[in-house]
Amino acid sequence: MGPLNLFLVFITSVISTIILRKFFVNREIFDAINHRSVHKSTATKTGGIAIFITLFLFSIIYYIKGDEIFDFSLLIPLGIMFIVGVYDDFYNADFKLKFLLQIIVAKILIDQGLVINDFHGVFGLDIIPNVPSQLFTIFVFLVIVNAINFIDGIDGLAITETIKVILLVEFLTNTPTKINALGMIILFSLLPLYYFNFKKRNKVFLGDSGSLLLGTLISIYAIILLGNEYQIKDVFLSNKALLSIIILIYPLFDLLRVFYIRIMNKKSPFRPDNNHIHHYLLKNGVSHLAICLIIEFISLLILSIFIIL
Repeated sequence: MGPLNLFLVFITSVISTIILRKFFVNREIFDAINHRSVHKSTATKTGGIAIFITLFLFSIIYYIKGDEIFDFSLLIPLGIMFIVGVYDDFYNADFKLKFLLQIIVAKILIDQGLVINDFHGVFGLDIIPNVPSQLFTIFVFLVIVNAINFIDGIDGLAITETIKVILLVEFLTNTPTKINALGMIILFSLLPLYYFNFKKRNKVFLGDSGSLLLGTLISIYAIILLGNEYQIKDVFLSNKALLSIIILIYPLFDLLRVFYIRIMNKKSPFRPDNNHIHHYLLKNGVSHLAICLIIEFISLLILSIFIIL
C-alpha cells in the first residue's frame, strides 16, 4: 500500500472514531466506571469498532478493484472475534462461550493454512505431526488472544504492543509477510486512538471488540513467524520460537503471572482483577503514558539483548 492510501486509512479511522463516539455519547452509552476502572471520566468502547469498519471498508474497495492485497478470507476469523468482542462489551459474555468461539476461530485459521508444525529445535523437536501441530496452534492462539485482552487495561498499552509486533515481524523477516497490507491498515487505523485514549474527557477505548481483534491479528503474525515460509534476516538469526516469545514477552509474562496469582487465591484464572503489572504501577503513582513507555522500553531492551547474545 502506498503512502496516500495509508493516509486515507488514517483519515477514515479518525472520522469513524469521531462519528461512533458522538453516536454513543448522544445515547449515553458509556464504559461503566467500577472498582476495576482506571478512568474516572466518560469513555466509550468504540475504538475497536472504528478499526474494524476502516479495515472492512478498504478491504471492500480493494476487492472491487480486483486487487487482493492480502487474503481476504482472513476477515472471517477477524470478524468473528470482533463480533464476540462487541457482544462482550455490551452484554458481558460468559468466558466459557468466548473460549469456545476462540477455539473455533483458531481451527478456521488452521484450515486456512496457518498452523505451527515446527518447534525449531525447542525441547529437541522440529517437525511435528498434524494433530499435535493443530492442537499446539490452538493453544498458542488462545494464549496470545487472551494475553492481549488482559493488558488492555490502561491507555495506549494494547495499541503500542500491537504496533510493536507488526513492525518487528515485518522488519525481522527477509521479505514482507503475506499479511503486510493487513498489518499496515490496522497500524494506521490504530494511530488516531492515541489521541482519543489519552483525552481527559470523552475518551475512546478499544473495548473487547478491539482487543480481541488485535489479539487475533498478533496471533496470525506469531503463527506466520513460526512457519517456514519466512526466514529471519541473517543479522537477527536466532531461534524462531524463542524470538516469538521475546517479542511478546510482556503480555505473556503478565498473563502467566496473573493466572498464577488467581489460582493461588483459589479464583478463576479468567476472573478480572487489578493484579496486572500496569495496575501495580498505577497504584504507585506512575501515569498511563509513563507505564506504556516503561513496559515497551524494557520489552525492546530484552529483545535487543536476546538478539545480541
